[in-house]
Amino acid sequence: MSPRRAAALRGGGEQSLRAHLIAAAGRLVARRGTAGLTVRDIAREAGVADGVLYNHFADKEELVAYALDAHLRAVEAGQRAVPPRAGERTVEVNLRAYVDRALALHAAILPAFAGLTTQPKLLARLRDLPTPLGGGHWLRGELADYVRAERGLGRVAATASPEAVATLVVGVCHDLVLGRLLDPAGAPPEPAPELVDALVATLLHGVLPGPPPAGRRGTAGTAPR
Repeated sequence: MSPRRAAALRGGGEQSLRAHLIAAAGRLVARRGTAGLTVRDIAREAGVADGVLYNHFADKEELVAYALDAHLRAVEAGQRAVPPRAGERTVEVNLRAYVDRALALHAAILPAFAGLTTQPKLLARLRDLPTPLGGGHWLRGELADYVRAERGLGRVAATASPEAVATLVVGVCHDLVLGRLLDPAGAPPEPAPELVDALVATLLHGVLPGPPPAGRRGTAGTAPR
């Protein structure tokens, strides 16, 4: 360990070194994702010998999982927008706020997950940790809970499916942000306000010109009877 790093950790004990390693791995994850990340890369970033990592973590995947977790928490904490609460403002305004917030979070988070699907051991380690987003329910669960609460207040139709609304919103975020990851030279994932308006309007009013025909009262997530 370099003298500068050692001085920064002096007096902190083993726990500070563990946190230091997580922070170092987190910086690498934020800059380049997890694909191709090696123990040597992390050790160099932290200014320690390679073997030091194994004094604090079972393997590289455990350390990177904690680094990803810390990155997610930092991204969410850095968001200025807070989740809307049921019963406040209008449902339209709140859905717009949820879409804007979800897009911002996905744009900041998904690049760090590049290459994760090819690392099953890392995915398993990450699943062992509680999700930091949406109060522990991920964004989809957070939005579904909001719609469910509004439905209980009578501000959303009783036939509306909270899970379907949340899936549609998160799906749009994935589509826009993943498209940016596949084309790094392209424009940032910042959809036109008109597109977000159209998405919210579709969520609110659907695509049919009037009420569903008699005998076909099913909604998204509910089978017609």
